[in-house]
Amino acid sequence: MASRTYHDPLHRGISLDASDPAEAMVLSLVDSAPFQRLRRIRQLGPAFLTFHGAESSRFTHSLGVFSIARRAMEKLKRQDPALEQQRGVLYGAALLHDLGHAPLSHTGEEMFGTHHEQWSARVIREHAQIRDSLEHYAPGTADAVADLLERGQAERGVIKSLVSSQLDCDRLDYLLRDSYSTGARYGQLDLDRILAAMTLAPDGELAIHPKGLMAVEHYLVVRNLMYRSVYNHRLNVMCNWLLERLIQEARHLGPDHVWADSTMRRWLWGCERLDLETYLANDDLRVGYHLQRWQAEAPAPLASLCDRFLNRRLLKALDVSSLQTSDRLELLAAAQTMSESAGLDPSYCCGLRQHQLHGYHPYRGGLRLWDGHNLQALEQESALVNSLATPAESAWLIHPPDIAAELKATMRREVRLSQG
Repeated sequence: MASRTYHDPLHRGISLDASDPAEAMVLSLVDSAPFQRLRRIRQLGPAFLTFHGAESSRFTHSLGVFSIARRAMEKLKRQDPALEQQRGVLYGAALLHDLGHAPLSHTGEEMFGTHHEQWSARVIREHAQIRDSLEHYAPGTADAVADLLERGQAERGVIKSLVSSQLDCDRLDYLLRDSYSTGARYGQLDLDRILAAMTLAPDGELAIHPKGLMAVEHYLVVRNLMYRSVYNHRLNVMCNWLLERLIQEARHLGPDHVWADSTMRRWLWGCERLDLETYLANDDLRVGYHLQRWQAEAPAPLASLCDRFLNRRLLKALDVSSLQTSDRLELLAAAQTMSESAGLDPSYCCGLRQHQLHGYHPYRGGLRLWDGHNLQALEQESALVNSLATPAESAWLIHPPDIAAELKATMRREVRLSQG
């Protein structure tokens, strides 16, 4: 197997040396059919309708996560050479952490009701190409990688932290990559300084040297801003709702009224019993083709939903975060009534989406500072990080453009009444 270099827009040359057993394993995994499928899964789902450059794939992101994990391992091995024994598990988990994503990534999970962590573990355990590549490196590697991704179990806690924590290689890459592809400037964190600050605490777990405190604070603020400005952007929220509603309608109409090939039939009407081959057969290309067929051939409500998405005839989303939950529901009812008066079916154009954003979880694998003498929780040293621990809620009322002016006027009246 020849050595290879992937030229990445963020990490520059990601070179793999086939003479190194762990990197030879990575090369073999990259060439497998399940990993090549990730080229056909958009990293940001339907966000390309909001940010026209958001076309990168899970394939590109997964290589980036591996690259960051390799750099972190080289840094930490200098403090604890015994970590070398965990290199294969770390490389495998970093590379394959998104292997089980549904079409359109996280949006697909909401559309179809799947969980990529469980499917990633299943592909690793059951797909011959993946399992054989991992087991050829060292017996037991496949199950170790699957257990890490599905259950968060690892022989060394530091390996788990690099794969899944509040400062893991996945988050470091997707914030940089999503910022780059969307054109948002919020995600430009200082990767070099963060990696340089990674260290091992006396218990062998991951910690941050105080010299990297500001870089980590910046990273956490960046993450908060990216969720507010990109991931939970009003149009992205609306597109997610639209696609979910579209799949609900296809399932409701049933196979007698909605055309679907054999793979999509299983995804629509037997998703809880999917076999591995059928799961991996679905991707963004197959979903996109079905949306086109449904736009042309499906019953009117489903065809209209597909047309909205494919031709970007999008609904509106009104920020109702400032309202109490009861007031949001009242405004949703008002939007439904207005839509009916405008001759529209509110079940296809009105909805409410609510999210809670936690900028930092002090009690869910919280980060620690270690200067060689003192070990303390990050939020105890940083008032900024402590402030991010307070959850912020966002809520969007989805509605047709036809009633936008009337709905906003109604909301203003409701706000005035609640204030006075």
